Amino acid sequence: MLMEKKLLILIGGGGHCKACIDVIEADACYKIIGILDIKEKIGNLILGYPIIGTDDDIATLVKENYSFLITMGQIKNASVRKKIYQKLKHLNANLAVIISPQAVVSKHAIIGEGTIVMHSVNVNAGSKIASNCILNTGCNVEHDVEIGENSHISTNAVINGNCKIGSEVFIGSGSIISNGININPSVIIGAGSLVLKSIFENGTFVGNPIRKT
Repeated sequence: MLMEKKLLILIGGGGHCKACIDVIEADACYKIIGILDIKEKIGNLILGYPIIGTDDDIATLVKENYSFLITMGQIKNASVRKKIYQKLKHLNANLAVIISPQAVVSKHAIIGEGTIVMHSVNVNAGSKIASNCILNTGCNVEHDVEIGENSHISTNAVINGNCKIGSEVFIGSGSIISNGININPSVIIGAGSLVLKSIFENGTFVGNPIRKT
């Protein structure tokens, strides 16, 4: 017997949305109904899916019992994704958890609501990924890692065992975080960086090994 797909609204129609659509189509648990973006884009199509409204329509759509996924990207700042997430929570919206069938996620890991786990991601045992996170293509989250809400682990980044990553953190593509590292909330780690020591201050860090910019 085929499982009935849940109906899904995407919020944000940029490049990251396209990558999310690819994962959602492979997941087979959700059917995309439409996308919310700015008013000027209503009626446009993204990979065949229509932009049907704006953020102002969220409250009405929540009453129709749709599920939601925030599909706007996050690099330097998590504020926009966080604001939309908080609005959805205030309205008691259903937040999807999307896991690519090409990802390997331990049954002993926890994935929070509103989080997407993209193609070729590994999440090992004991890890806890909070709400509204992006685990982007090919990243590796090792055992017993904790990642705070509204964070983005970018493509092919490696988070080694027992790390604690704060909320609203961005870790750039190809970065390596050594075992047992703590990273403060709202930190940005530039692409290709090597983190060998914990970071207990805010700011942007880059390099091999890292330095504050």
